[in-house]
Amino acid sequence: MKILVTGGTGNLGSELKKNIPDCYCPTRSELDITKKEDVVNFFQNNEIDLIIHTAALTSIRFCEENKKLTWETNVQGTKNLIDATLKAKNNIKFVYVSTACVFDGYSGMYKETDIPYPENFYALTKLLGENEVTKLSNYLIIRTNFVAKTTWPYPKAFTDRFGTYLFAENVASGINEIISENLNGVVHVVGDKKISMYELAKITTENILPMTINDYDGPSLTMDMSLDTERWKKYTLK
Repeated sequence: MKILVTGGTGNLGSELKKNIPDCYCPTRSELDITKKEDVVNFFQNNEIDLIIHTAALTSIRFCEENKKLTWETNVQGTKNLIDATLKAKNNIKFVYVSTACVFDGYSGMYKETDIPYPENFYALTKLLGENEVTKLSNYLIIRTNFVAKTTWPYPKAFTDRFGTYLFAENVASGINEIISENLNGVVHVVGDKKISMYELAKITTENILPMTINDYDGPSLTMDMSLDTERWKKYTLK
């Protein structure tokens, strides 16, 4: 099976490459998803059976301040891939990695059937990407919330933002398992425990400092990013 992984330099893409060592994992110079011609040429020159689309701009503040670039990457880039997939002669399976942030974050423990309501531009673009994916018949939308298992990249972490967090390596394993079961539609890949972002950061960074939303100045955030699932198992954060 020929597998294309977009966003191979990201946290999740890097973990997927470890699990799928013979996948196509082009650099941006080899495949710029924002350029339709690049995408068309790549599909014409490579045999593809499965796409795992992880490439996206994900920094909430950056996305808010760079809406045009974010739209071109997260929405138009996804659309370019979908259009090429629709024109392909073989029935390519398309796996789209989305986010818990498509929900408003007021209640938490969102299931696959709950109605999304984004709080910021980043989340809106990911939801619009989901809508593009549903043009296909053979698709899988993975909603999840993960970080790399490395030192926390900021000096502080929120004690009042919550999620059923996982590490990127957990999500990569989950995606592989779900693909092997040939599930379609929307599936939430979630941790088995709801914790704060501060508790998550403490796992890898003992000296992390606490903060609350009152200490924050920036775009609207999804406060409770916890996901539940009715379609798949839950994973232990480790």
